[in-house]
Amino acid sequence: MPLRICILETDILRPELIDQYKGYGLMFEQLFAKQPIAAEFSVYNVVQGHYPPEGEKFDAYLVTGSKADSFGTDPWILKLKEFLLARYEAGDKLLGVCFGHQLLALLLGGRTERATQGWGVGTHSYQLKQKPEWMTPALDDLTLLISHQDQVTQLPENATLLASSDFCPNAAYSVGDQVLCFQGHPEFVADYSRAILDLRQDFLGDEVYKQGVSSLDRDHQGAAVAEWMMRFIARDRAA
Repeated sequence: MPLRICILETDILRPELIDQYKGYGLMFEQLFAKQPIAAEFSVYNVVQGHYPPEGEKFDAYLVTGSKADSFGTDPWILKLKEFLLARYEAGDKLLGVCFGHQLLALLLGGRTERATQGWGVGTHSYQLKQKPEWMTPALDDLTLLISHQDQVTQLPENATLLASSDFCPNAAYSVGDQVLCFQGHPEFVADYSRAILDLRQDFLGDEVYKQGVSSLDRDHQGAAVAEWMMRFIARDRAA
């Protein structure tokens, strides 16, 4: 049977981007569809108040990126935290990317805040600190597309650090067999990264903008991270 993955979409794309890219839920569906493990997806935009029906079961819940702050107090963020805490306490598997990575860290006792390092944009590389068996295909290090000004500055007490860089020390982590999170965006493609760089050029400043644009020529390993996520989800299922 294919994996059943619930994608909790935590943003609505800017009007200039919607026609071409639709939303983060679709980006993840397109990414996961290319992986060797079969899966089916249900997307719920929690900003608009959409959630799975009561009692519906999934193999994992994925929290996407967002322009919102994970430490914000918007009603939809508070409701999402309640939902995710209930899922965690029920033993469900949770995945987080960017905003989701930060929100789950907060929820589980870590700390997230505005990074003193400033904006991270473009293509960024990390050192892998752990290489558990589900990290197949194996990589020596990790490169992902990024766009964030907040960071996890303290991991939850029971978390394992998976990837790190000088710019982003807590770039990926897991919590037991249940939670897996990445600061970078495996679902991004270079064209989308360029589009959001262009839209944010004025407040990023010329130096950060130009560095971000020039970095987009580098390869990134979002497909590998997507496979890691699916193997993380699938490994406890009966054959």
